[in-house]
Amino acid sequence: MADQKINGALYRSMVIEGALAIAEKKEQANELNVFPVPDGDTGTNMSMTMGSAMAEMEKLAEPTLAKAADATASALLRGARGNSGVILSLLFRGMAKKLRETDEADGRTLALALREGVDTAYKAVMKPAEGTILTVSRVAAQHAVELCQAEPTLTAEQVLAAILEHGHTALEETVHQNPVLEKAGVVDAGGFGFITIFEGMLDALRGIHKERAVAAEPTKSTADFAAINDEDITFTYCTEFIISRENQNDPEKLRQFLSSIGDSLVLVDDDEIIKVHVHTNDPGRALHEAIAYGSFVTVKVENMRLQHTEKVMSEKELAPKIAEPTKPIGVVSVCAGDGLADVFTNLGADAITGAAAIINNLQQYVSRMSNPLDPVVLTIGTISGGNRYNAIANHVTMEGVTRAYFLDKHEEAMRQIVENTAEGLGMKAVLKYAHVVHPVINDDDDLTEIAQKAVVKLFGEETLCHMPAMMGSEDFANYAAEIPAVFGFIGCRDEANGMIYNNHHEKFTVNESLLPKGTALMAQFAVDYLAGNA
Repeated sequence: MADQKINGALYRSMVIEGALAIAEKKEQANELNVFPVPDGDTGTNMSMTMGSAMAEMEKLAEPTLAKAADATASALLRGARGNSGVILSLLFRGMAKKLRETDEADGRTLALALREGVDTAYKAVMKPAEGTILTVSRVAAQHAVELCQAEPTLTAEQVLAAILEHGHTALEETVHQNPVLEKAGVVDAGGFGFITIFEGMLDALRGIHKERAVAAEPTKSTADFAAINDEDITFTYCTEFIISRENQNDPEKLRQFLSSIGDSLVLVDDDEIIKVHVHTNDPGRALHEAIAYGSFVTVKVENMRLQHTEKVMSEKELAPKIAEPTKPIGVVSVCAGDGLADVFTNLGADAITGAAAIINNLQQYVSRMSNPLDPVVLTIGTISGGNRYNAIANHVTMEGVTRAYFLDKHEEAMRQIVENTAEGLGMKAVLKYAHVVHPVINDDDDLTEIAQKAVVKLFGEETLCHMPAMMGSEDFANYAAEIPAVFGFIGCRDEANGMIYNNHHEKFTVNESLLPKGTALMAQFAVDYLAGNA
């Protein structure tokens, strides 16, 4: 296999083996993670990021190199976690640009692909720092390109081996390139993860498929997390989100705003989504600004000060023991829908704690466990549990709403989360789920065509705007569930006048001067419909 070129099937295998390699060594990477924030999660983030690509590769039977590379890049971007995960996705995104140009990649193509990946990553990172995964990948890629210039006939295996050789050297240098790493006495965690992934990829290229452990023993070289002060964390919240592109607003403005309120900013502007990672003290402002660009697909906010504290405590083996519950059973009722919960029997449970855990885990389902291409909106609107003078609330009733295109498939998943969370806390929970309002789905092609032609007939082709899929369960949907219907917006997207916000946004407005045109459109639609259905 020494002269084997990389085709789609082999690249698929390389990605899977790379994912398995970082999964095995994620704890070692975690023990090195002190930069940019000492929260000890780089290995976990990179492993989960590669895991999303692995899952996608396992779906591909006989992919071309272009399809395998593009699918990997897309899965990594959507599944990227943490600063290192987003940068990793950018490396593979850039590589895909080069790999999709050929059916089989030789050594030179592989070298150029990695350099393209490095260039893509550097462009997306607001303030690139030395002594990081960026440094390690750049040094390795540059050496590989120079090597191929001197010896154009090098095989993919030879180039990948050279990438790793110089990558290891670059990794060892990171401890001296970054003051934080030098203080902690470790190499960069992201760079370590990069090397680990590419070692797995080289194994696959050589036809080696190792029996890997779920988690390896912690590396002998671990960071002294206690040496890093909590005060060194300038920005508290690691904030990540994906937005579905719904307008032509320039994401550069978003990049500049986020840069003004945080650091460690990585923003990726894809054709369909915007992926953002930023450290900030005000995640609410970040999310508020971002909503102008489209609907949220995923949102994640984590307290890095808390993560650092927990890491230090675990190192010192000072983590407090969790007391056994004093009450064997508690009851929490979680209701999605039209306020259907009854107040359950008083069993003396510490129900507020259970309710908080359930809310958090339901949000985890929305942001991490559900399919980003099939979005779910879940809101807990009311929480009722005893009164403010209670020392312990004996029951809690929560009411909320879920919105999705296909509601049936989410009910059982939510029920399991509610019941299992409560059970883990020694409590009992019941989910009552009611279908109240139908989703709005334009699935009648004939009606949609009549409506579109009516728009063009009255106002011209340029006024017709095809909007992406979005959450919308309005009263209109109840009518559409009974009779054929088509749904659209009139006068709600006027970017020149600042009318860019979704209809539930606090800044939403409409151009009321267009109401006569809307009336005319409805009349034209009725005339055309009757003419075609007489």
